[in-house]
Amino acid sequence: MSDESPDRLPVAGVVDALSVRRNAKAGVAVGVCLGVSLYLARVFEVFGPFEGAREYPVFGQEGYFLVLAFVLAATTALLVATLLSLVSAYRLAKRL
Repeated sequence: MSDESPDRLPVAGVVDALSVRRNAKAGVAVGVCLGVSLYLARVFEVFGPFEGAREYPVFGQEGYFLVLAFVLAATTALLVATLLSLVSAYRLAKRL
């Protein structure tokens, strides 16, 4: 006897119906653009020098800003992809 009930959608069908791949690509694009732009603005001191600058013993100031930019880019990508997938789910539920 099969463990799957016949009324459940396969995972691939749900992923396609919600356009998860497209949403993930859009999220990565937004996250990378935001992370890179804020990293460059901070490193090149577009908004002025960093007040209260201190010595960073391991990576240096730019290294820590690079790590922070990566974290910002990754979390922004996940947030945007999740929000776009939720919008797709809402529209699909409304249509059905």
